[in-house]
Amino acid sequence: MNETLYKNVQNSTAHRPSRDFICNLILENPQLLPDLIEILLDTKDKNHHKACWISELIFEKHIDWLSPYLDIFCKTLSFYSHDGALRSLSKICLFSANYHIKKLKSKEKFLTENHLELMTEACFDWLISDKKVATKAYSMRALFQFGKLQDWIYPELEIILPQQYPSGSAGFQFACKEILGKIAK
Repeated sequence: MNETLYKNVQNSTAHRPSRDFICNLILENPQLLPDLIEILLDTKDKNHHKACWISELIFEKHIDWLSPYLDIFCKTLSFYSHDGALRSLSKICLFSANYHIKKLKSKEKFLTENHLELMTEACFDWLISDKKVATKAYSMRALFQFGKLQDWIYPELEIILPQQYPSGSAGFQFACKEILGKIAK
């Protein structure tokens, strides 16, 4: 473990400049990514959620960098509970779904069937549980993408989203309308 990186993660905040600093450090030094992933995967580490925040920014630019870690990343999705971590993880799932769909157009795959199954399961769990709006919104958007590959997902979303709509926030209701509108097309 790179101690300088760990201290940077430990001292980081949710403020964008703080996260951008470490993101840029890793973009310029990709050999540090395994150390960041190690922190992210250790849900007992009090800084794992910060590693998730930073990873979100990295994978937004280079989702393909997640490839060597997909097996362990997907297997650990169900172990997270920190709201900040879940928001970032759901967004990384969305990036993965979008990238996988894009790769399929050129007859390539980013995710295996097992990855798809584990991400889908995690996104549904986050959607139906008492999670914050952003986590739910990114989860439903990822599920919409996964629904292009699995025909059972849209019917499930058409049941779950209207049930949760009345008690959801304005942001949640907006995301529900958006996804249900796309499904209806």
